[in-house]
Amino acid sequence: MSATIASAAPSTPTRVDPSPFDLRAAVTSAPERAAALCLHGLTGTPWEVRSLGEALAARGIRARGPALPGHNSTPETLAILDRDTWSSSVRDEYRRLRGEHQRVFLVGVSLGGLLSLSLAANEPVDGLVVVGTPLRLRQPIPFLLPLLKRLMPMLPKRGGSDIRDAEARARHPGYAVMPLRSVHELVKLQKTVRAALAEITAPILVAHGAHDSTASPRDAELIHDSVSSEIRDIAIFAESAHVVSVDHDGPELAARVSDFLVARI
Repeated sequence: MSATIASAAPSTPTRVDPSPFDLRAAVTSAPERAAALCLHGLTGTPWEVRSLGEALAARGIRARGPALPGHNSTPETLAILDRDTWSSSVRDEYRRLRGEHQRVFLVGVSLGGLLSLSLAANEPVDGLVVVGTPLRLRQPIPFLLPLLKRLMPMLPKRGGSDIRDAEARARHPGYAVMPLRSVHELVKLQKTVRAALAEITAPILVAHGAHDSTASPRDAELIHDSVSSEIRDIAIFAESAHVVSVDHDGPELAARVSDFLVARI
């Protein structure tokens, strides 16, 4: 899906734009040397990573946030796609940016974090940030998914997304149901990523919300401890749940992400 070129000026708190974005660097002393590929979560939209992209663009890093295949569409479309389709799309986006910039970073939330880790294990990325990345789902969910996805293809999201800020949760765009076939594909991707963590050598910042009920904060510690990166940092955000980027700690996360990646230029 093509992305529009947009201004790097921050969005107003109440404005929600779920569309893909391509934010050109607002301040740069030379032609853009660096770009960041920003990836959202399962059933989400680029809105989940837009604030991070805006912070990066404001400090001289181009930020591109595509919609993952099956997103910004319908749950039924998402349900027929697999993890290889998501991974291929991310790889294509990364290689396109690599052809245009000297340095390319990855920033991923949840599923976007898994896809970032998977890519970083196989491509020479210059740095990555993963937020609320689930390495395992709580049992017995993985065990039951092969049966559940046939009995209940779409699971309604009761109470909305895993966000503590009530206003942010109410306006958060995304599907109102979770295709269980897509969750099963995520579980398969988790297994691949867990096995590949030691292959990652790029500088990495692992961020997680302390109140995340979707992905355990222990997963952040496992990622941090399992990668082979010489430069690695971990940040647990005390007032946020799963989607930290749009939760109470969103501004602090954006500052940490931009500080970490600007230092890698």
